[in-house]
Amino acid sequence: MLQQEVNEKEQQQLENEQLLTALENENIDQFRTVFLDIHPYERAKFYAKLPKDARMHVYLFLSPSEMAEVFENLEIDENEYEELLSEMDPTFVADMLSQMYADDAVDVLNELDKEQVASYLTIMDDEAAGEIKQLLHYEEYTAGSIMTTEFIAIHANQTVKSAMYILKKEAPRAETIYYIYVIDEEKHLVGVISIRDLLVTDDDTMISEIMNDRVVSVSVSEDQEEVARRMKDYNFLAVPVIDFQNHLLGIITVDDIIDVMDEEASDDYSKLAGISDVDSADKNIFTSAKKRLPWLIILSFLGMLTASLIGRFEATLDQVAILAVFIPLIAGMAGNTGTQALAVAVRRIAIGEDEEENKWLLIMREAGTGVITGAVCGTVIMFVVYFWLGDFFLGLLVGFSILITLIVATLAGALVPLLMHRLKVDPAVASGPFITTINDIISILIYFGLATFFMGYLV
Repeated sequence: MLQQEVNEKEQQQLENEQLLTALENENIDQFRTVFLDIHPYERAKFYAKLPKDARMHVYLFLSPSEMAEVFENLEIDENEYEELLSEMDPTFVADMLSQMYADDAVDVLNELDKEQVASYLTIMDDEAAGEIKQLLHYEEYTAGSIMTTEFIAIHANQTVKSAMYILKKEAPRAETIYYIYVIDEEKHLVGVISIRDLLVTDDDTMISEIMNDRVVSVSVSEDQEEVARRMKDYNFLAVPVIDFQNHLLGIITVDDIIDVMDEEASDDYSKLAGISDVDSADKNIFTSAKKRLPWLIILSFLGMLTASLIGRFEATLDQVAILAVFIPLIAGMAGNTGTQALAVAVRRIAIGEDEEENKWLLIMREAGTGVITGAVCGTVIMFVVYFWLGDFFLGLLVGFSILITLIVATLAGALVPLLMHRLKVDPAVASGPFITTINDIISILIYFGLATFFMGYLV
């Protein structure tokens, strides 16, 4: 396996060198022979790494339909699309967008301003422009915004033979042919049939006799994250999209859902880290800092609150200065256990386990986990402090503080995202740094509150 990977990398490097040489020598035949022979994903990777002067040659060497396949596989920052399209002739861009699957073309156009979109749609093929305009109207991050209108639909009163004729005719433009959807005269979705069923059934059989009329579909306004969850649960390669009257509007294919899952995972990870967009690789240090500053400023003020709380217990510290030694230990353990509980809760919500019963089970499980981890850690620390400083009551205070703190911190880590989800706020906003800072405040209050209450035993 390792040798195979090495051979593949060497092959890719050789092909890239051949392509670069062909571009430098303006050898169109050599470039097209090598470029069109490699996988579309490799074509997109090669194109994305080219400098502008080399890309200008690519536009001359490839047709709009060939460039469309490149753009359908591009993995670049959203703000780079405008720069790339500006390098091409507007007519070339319009033709290229017309050749792309409608949902992929919409993804590109969504990164441009309205004037640019309007100018491309004006000079675009009327049929393609109509499909794209229809998709552009749907709200972003909904099923409508990621669906494609290039699918195959047949009627229930057709025979298998006539359905196969339609399939062969429309397959070149369809995004997938694994599922063929069945509609009535008013374009209501009434069934689904697989290509396997068509192939193994007699030509004269009616579609209504072999179709599955229990069709799992999604609403055009449904959130893309919910669509991804539905497709994962049912292991679909595609899912139909309907309006409120059950009209078939389009389909969502598994490749688009993979992109959605990657996007949602990156978004949640960014928020857990307290960053607006972890995927955005900003080369400008000021832009990068601008995205991180809001959370850091908020957390700084919360940190000042923690400092002011410690100041309020200055009299306690004056009498028993050794208490300050254990502040980082208790606050750190509270932050860590709170972040662990947060990760579990956000994950449960993300995979759809957010029913009322599951929420209570999660809270009870996290509370039990907090009790066990708090008891074990508190006991260990109690004996460590006793053998280190020879003060049993100080060890008991620190150990008991850890027990209470870990229970409360674990519950906070689980409850905060659940509460945010109930309030229709993205639970990932309850990021790790936020929970850590909140638990710092809680741990300080518990630790110094207990120390002040039992001060008579410490001095």
